[in-house]
Amino acid sequence: MLKTILSIAGKPGLYKLISNGKNMLIVESLNAEKKRFPAYGNEKIISLADIAIYTDNDEVPLPEVLEAIKEKENNGLIAINPKKAKTAELFDFLGGVLPEFDRERVYSNDIKKLISWYNILIENGITDFKVEEVEEGEQSEESAEAAE
Repeated sequence: MLKTILSIAGKPGLYKLISNGKNMLIVESLNAEKKRFPAYGNEKIISLADIAIYTDNDEVPLPEVLEAIKEKENNGLIAINPKKAKTAELFDFLGGVLPEFDRERVYSNDIKKLISWYNILIENGITDFKVEEVEEGEQSEESAEAAE
């Protein structure tokens, strides 16, 4: 499910992939408006399934982090307000979910984004954060399509 949920640089919130066009994607906002619009190839667009959080040893895929948050919050929203939270509070929150996260490479703005994305997903009924395993041939085909 997270393969079709996108983040677009410079635009707040998350977007659902509706269809592919020539040199663009048709996306729909995950807010109350459900507004559809084209997202072009020159915009930085990334699938949530392709994002990872730095840890001391490696990187942990975002779907695993979201799944850990879901367990910690009992499938509910995160009570922290990311706009008003202090840096220490944000780091404590992520430390409770992912204790080995790299405190030098993960910034407070990253944690704010993580919290707001999680809340957006839960509010929209998207609670399946597991990424389906894709055959290697299919994956390179999808990557080629996304690059276009």
